[in-house]
Amino acid sequence: MAVDQRYRRDGVLVAGVVGLVVAVLLAWLLLRGGEEPERPAAVPTPVVTPTPPPEPPPTRTDPCERPASAGFVPTSVSVAGVAKGARVLALPRDGAGVPGVPPVSDKLSFAWDRGGIEPGSAQGHVLLNTHTWPDGSAMGNKLLAGLEVGGRIVLAAGKGAGKQVACYTVTERSEVLARDGFPGWDAVDGPPEVVIVVCSGRRLGPGDWTHRTLWFASAGTAA
Repeated sequence: MAVDQRYRRDGVLVAGVVGLVVAVLLAWLLLRGGEEPERPAAVPTPVVTPTPPPEPPPTRTDPCERPASAGFVPTSVSVAGVAKGARVLALPRDGAGVPGVPPVSDKLSFAWDRGGIEPGSAQGHVLLNTHTWPDGSAMGNKLLAGLEVGGRIVLAAGKGAGKQVACYTVTERSEVLARDGFPGWDAVDGPPEVVIVVCSGRRLGPGDWTHRTLWFASAGTAA
């Protein structure tokens, strides 16, 4: 009788242990099965910055689109391919009535015939001159090398909204003997033109050259 009771106690104990083990296994399996599978690391989405459209080039206004409607005293001149914004000196004529010239030391400025025809005027010749140097470094040398028929000459004064311009296109280039001159070069009537005069040919001495070169430029721009 005692043996049977012991066997029953041992059976109950074994059964309890087995049940506990089974319960633990079931719980472990349930927990394992409930775990979410590992997910791959998220790859960041690249940020694409849109390329802005290119800015339009700045609008450049041709100064000759709005020329002066009346004469003015010039302070600068630009000659296509030769000079940009070169200084213009307003100089009076000498006692013999010859238009003034820039100081000998000023090799890059132009002289304008003060008291004569103004750029922007409706008629007559605007007279300009500049020096030629024997070493080839003066403005006259640059004109001789670079200004031909069709070149543009722009005389100007002032700045900003108040700037005045008068534009001319070279129609003739002539070289004459200094002693012969060029009749009509200093006309005060007729179509409006700019006339530039420089020494050329052979230098005989200070300020003494065998020839003069003249450019005649009509008001307006080439087509």
